[in-house]
Parts: sequence; structure tokens; C-alpha cells
Amino acid sequence: MKITIFGLGYVGFTAACCLTREGHEVIGVDVNADKVSEINAGQPPIKEPKVAELLTEALAKNLIRATVEIPDLSDVDLAIVCVGTPSSTDGSHNMNFVAEVTRQIAKAVSPDRARPLTVAYRSTFRPGTVRQLIEPIFHSYLGDRTGQAIEIVYNPEFLREASAVDDFFNPPKIVVGTADGNRSAVMDEMHEGLDAPVFYTAFEEAEITKFVDNTWHATKVAFANEVGRICHSMGVSAKTMHEIFVSDTKLNISAYYTRPGGAFGGSCLPKDVRALQHIAGEVGAHTHLIDSLLHTNQAHKTYQAQDIMARLPEGGRVLMAGLAFKAGTDDLRESPNVDIARRLLQAGYQLSVYDPAIKPADLRGQNLGYAFTHLPNVGSLLVDRATAEAGPWDLVVGSNRIVNDLNLGDAEVVRTYEYD
Repeated sequence: MKITIFGLGYVGFTAACCLTREGHEVIGVDVNADKVSEINAGQPPIKEPKVAELLTEALAKNLIRATVEIPDLSDVDLAIVCVGTPSSTDGSHNMNFVAEVTRQIAKAVSPDRARPLTVAYRSTFRPGTVRQLIEPIFHSYLGDRTGQAIEIVYNPEFLREASAVDDFFNPPKIVVGTADGNRSAVMDEMHEGLDAPVFYTAFEEAEITKFVDNTWHATKVAFANEVGRICHSMGVSAKTMHEIFVSDTKLNISAYYTRPGGAFGGSCLPKDVRALQHIAGEVGAHTHLIDSLLHTNQAHKTYQAQDIMARLPEGGRVLMAGLAFKAGTDDLRESPNVDIARRLLQAGYQLSVYDPAIKPADLRGQNLGYAFTHLPNVGSLLVDRATAEAGPWDLVVGSNRIVNDLNLGDAEVVRTYEYD
């Protein structure tokens, strides 16, 4: 198929690279000219395992190119919308980017197509958005020919940063929302060969799926960390508790998010929890557990920062090994370690940061804005591997993955992603 992808962030760029491996021809569209130039030159705009190799192969086969302009859609089979839906001040999703891309597609598509252009939305938005926002925009441009020109689909993604390529080819499930809940031939072709349960639903059920998933993941993280704080305060081994808890595969389900450790962060969980809170408030659902998630997550960051500072002498030297919310990526958005770093600096400690995936010059968009808003001197804090290993440090704070890769001698280590 010939596919156009709008938005080349984590989701869009990863999808573009993965789809080319299946032999599809992909044109990526993004407003960031620097990002477009990097992709066309073979340089991935994100830090994500395996995407560089996929990009190199795709360019060699002429299966991928990026542009800032809307391409000719006359022979395109599928348009995938992956633009951002950042949090508004009230916690709802900001739909401006989605609406604008929809308008651009509506203006560019021909109403006289032999087969409708399938437009699949992967951006996260509230139930009812397709019928109340997307469809009216297309109808305003295409009128009675809308059904002949386009097929609207909502297809949420389930990619985890640092394992996004593997997740693309081995998804936990495939969810496709259509106007009537019936199958889409184009989406079946896109998902051909993937071994996963497939759910075709109406738009609304597909739209709420990501909210439910991410809020459940946030709930598991928050629950595990509350239990972890109790264990830590009472001298009980949280590690042993966790081993016992996850051994029960009949009642206690996923082990992944129930390990006591770091606060949740990144671009999905906080944003989607806020948005679901906003929706629940509008409909008067009184979701007290969901309302508590961000509060308990913030309490956990405070608890970890206080625990770290209690171990330090006045003005002590600290190495933070890993600043991104997940090791192996450069995503700083709502990273718990950014918050801990800010608190350490405000308290007068000498902080250095080692994170091999982060280069300030590579940060862009919301990631850049968040980094420099919450930690404006991030560039001056970063040190290389040799400096990180040379020390001496009063304390090393970081994730297992990065700490275990360093030769730190006898330095005391506090792992911010899990308790012992």
C-alpha cells in the first residue's frame, strides 16, 4: 500500500519505519523542517531501539521519505494521523493539531476517488471525538461525497517507548473503530501477519480503550508505589513482597506495572489520566480513585526526593544516572527524575547527570519545552561516561539499566526505578 503518516513523533515515526519493513511505501509529513531533513538523511529524530536500522533499510529501498508539505493523496491508500494531543490547562486534550490535520486532508482529498481514502487516527482523544469533531470537518469540505472520498477509522496504538518496534510487530491487541463497527479492508491489510486478538467496534469503544488502558497502568504503578512506601518505611522487603504478589497469576494479573519503583511519567499516562479526570468531572462520575492517581504519584516523587536528600551531607555531590522517564529514550516529558533533579538543585546539592541518550541539541517540540521549562540548565548538568565513572560522588541516583552499565566502584546507589 501507499501510506501517508501525519506527525513523525514517537508513534508516527516508529509506525513509518515498521510499515516499510512490510513493503509499504510511506510518506511522512511533519511541520518540523529539521526533523524532516534528518529523516531524509537517514538520521532518526528519536532515540528508540531498532528504528535506525529500519530507516536505513527503507531509504535504501526508496520506501520512505519525509516532507513538510501535504503530498498528493490521489493514489494514497491510507492516511494515518499521529499528531500530538497535549494536555490543556483544565486537563482535557488539546485537539487543535488533530483538527488542523483533518482540515488539510479534507482539502487535499478528491471527492471523486474510485475507492475512499482510509484515514486512521492514532492520536488519543475522548469518546465522541470522531463523530463530533472529525466527521463534521470532513462533511464541511466534502458534503454528500464524504463517504465516497474517505473512510474514517480510529485505531489506537499500544507502543511502549524503548520497545516500540517489538510492540508494533507483536501488539497485545488490535482495536479498530469504524462508523458501524464493521471491518475495514485497508486496516486488515495493514495488520496482516500480526498475531494478536482483533476487535472491531464502533468509534466510541475504540476511542476510550487507550484511556482505560493507560489509567489502569497508572493505577497499578500508584498502588505498587504506595505499598512500596509502606514496606520501605517498615523495613519490609518490597522485593520479596513483589515476588510473592506476582506469583499469583490467577488473581494478580500483570507484573510489569506492579513492581514498586519510580513514579509514572512520560507523554501518555499523566496526560490521559488528566483527560479522563476531566471527562469524569463533566459527566459527574465521581471517580475518587482516578482523581487520586496524580496526587499519589506526586507524593511518591516527594517521598523519593526526601529519601535521597536524607542520605546526603549538606551540599553533597550527586550523580543522576538517567534523566529520561525511561532508560534508552530521550523523552523528558513529565519524567520523575527531572522533578527529583530540580528539587536537589533547589536544596543546594551539586548535581551532575549522565544519560547517554540525551543530547540537548536533539530535543524538540514538547520534549524541548518541558525540559527547559522545568530544568533550564539541563545542558550544563550533563557529563560524559568518563566523568560519571570518575566521581567521587556522595550518592548515585538512577535506574538499574544505566547504573549497572557504569563502573562506579563503592559509590552508594539509590535506584529511583525500584526498591530493594
